[in-house]
Amino acid sequence: MDSTNNAQYLLQKVRDALNARGPNTIRSLGRVFRQLDSYDGNKKVDRDEFLIGLKENGVTISKQEANALLDYMDTNRDGTLDFNEFLVAIRGQMNATRKAMTDKAFAKFDRDGTGTITPSDLRGVYNASAHPKVLKGQMTEDQVFQEFLQSFADANKDGVITKQEWDEYYDSVSANIDDDEHFVELMKSCWKL
Repeated sequence: MDSTNNAQYLLQKVRDALNARGPNTIRSLGRVFRQLDSYDGNKKVDRDEFLIGLKENGVTISKQEANALLDYMDTNRDGTLDFNEFLVAIRGQMNATRKAMTDKAFAKFDRDGTGTITPSDLRGVYNASAHPKVLKGQMTEDQVFQEFLQSFADANKDGVITKQEWDEYYDSVSANIDDDEHFVELMKSCWKL
């Protein structure tokens, strides 16, 4: 078994163990994450906390397997897990209903049909003039716009949001929302879909 398949197998083992303990809601997963992070409370789970916390949650796993799994789940490659990385890994990617909404929003922004969203694509759709910090004079429209761009985790900082970056951002957003209907309404209202 290659390392990716092994990590996916281990992740499913963790999911199954956590599901057996009760409902898989944000609240219950938050409790599990806090248990994993119980040693220093820095809102990041390191390798030792991960191994011990998994065992305390009924997951039988070796140190080597735990390290491989943490490496797989650690998408920002900082050697630890934050809550969003944990949620996305445990909950998985968006289901078809949610994915359809994020695809629709991406298509709205990708006005030139290139498969990427550029700052000029966004400027045509995103209007920062009514942002509270602009209205209070704390930020300019351009500063708010740049902050908005950065929220999508533009991995290579080129100002262009790829479909993969868009999907990864919304996998994280989706993992933080329990209900499909709420997610769909959020997307509709946010992007006027």
